[in-house]
Amino acid sequence: MGFELFIALRYLFSKRQQAFISVISVMSVLGVAIGVGALVVVMGVYNGFTTDIRNKILGANSHIFVQSIAPELLDADEDGNGGYSAVADKIRQNPEVQAAAPFLYTEVLFSSPQGATGLVIRGIEPHKADEALTVLQHLKEGSLNDLVRPRGAQGIVIGEELANRFGLRVGSRVNLMSPSGERTTAGFVPKIISYRVAGIFRTGLNDYDSRLAFISLQSARELIGVPQGRVSGIEVFLKDPMRAKEIAAELQAELPDYLYLKNWIDINAGLFAALQLERIGMFIVLALIVLVGSFSIITSLVMLVMEKTKDIAILMSMGASSSSIRRIFMLQGTLIGLIGTVIGYIGGLTLAFLLQKYQFIELPAGVYASDHLPVLITFFDTALIGAASMFMCFLATIYPARQASKLVPAEALRYE
Repeated sequence: MGFELFIALRYLFSKRQQAFISVISVMSVLGVAIGVGALVVVMGVYNGFTTDIRNKILGANSHIFVQSIAPELLDADEDGNGGYSAVADKIRQNPEVQAAAPFLYTEVLFSSPQGATGLVIRGIEPHKADEALTVLQHLKEGSLNDLVRPRGAQGIVIGEELANRFGLRVGSRVNLMSPSGERTTAGFVPKIISYRVAGIFRTGLNDYDSRLAFISLQSARELIGVPQGRVSGIEVFLKDPMRAKEIAAELQAELPDYLYLKNWIDINAGLFAALQLERIGMFIVLALIVLVGSFSIITSLVMLVMEKTKDIAILMSMGASSSSIRRIFMLQGTLIGLIGTVIGYIGGLTLAFLLQKYQFIELPAGVYASDHLPVLITFFDTALIGAASMFMCFLATIYPARQASKLVPAEALRYE
């Protein structure tokens, strides 16, 4: 142990003549600890919310959408060959692709004995879409096998919010009215088809749970009134959704020019950009707490230099250099910051663990994407918080340490 560190530790833990300086040091430690602890918890909650929303979006959507500039260019022949089938087969050749399935998208009027509302319908091939759509793999009620019925009304899978709103359960009968109808002598007649609820899903996102439903691809064609073999596009599911941009670029280079690709990252860019901006803003606001603690370190060190003027002069008279004196006080301030950071880590990580395990803070149902505070602690954020805290505390030591190193021993001891 160098003598600078030895003296810094003695100054930090020894009993001082001025108790007020010790109080300021304790407040400095507490200020840094509270700031670090708050940052750990809040960043963990932000990470948890972002990850939770991302997983719920991916649970109900594909990672890449492949669509055509003209719908008929993806049409399959009468046997279901060519068209979108050939494109899907080519997409599946990419080793990063987990599944590829056709879909048909439309908006209809949903009605039941309890009322009516607008609804987004996605026609899917059940045996292909459920390979990667998490929301269809874990239905709250019902089974995806009942989506296609050999006779009678076909099945429909609806969201939990929609089911609760209209009092629907598995087996309930509902109607879908398509905007594409027929012209008769009596005028335009919309197409209305009855369905039976085959399943109920829950994503946790109100827009999906109240405005989205799934039916079979063939049933969707009949509802919309489009030719056999017509699809809106192909849904592509990846092994690693975070590589959606990269894989989309690779697929775009391999597919025909009449196809264009959209990935989930670009589609939801506005939402995640807003979450990231809020996250950065909250980090800056809470970092101000650490900054206040670092200002207390300045006050504590300045007053300590005034108290230890005679000791500093004696040390310099015994041969201690100005740089050694400067290091003594910089080490002391850094130690205060280190102690505060460690205490903040312990408190913040403990609280984050308790929130994650016991979920004792409940959120209003239907208002947020989750009914509790989701917490996700990452090594990068934790390390960044500690580095920012130590950097601010280190900067706070520079001015008092420089002032101590400029002390002239003769002037300090003149009146002693």
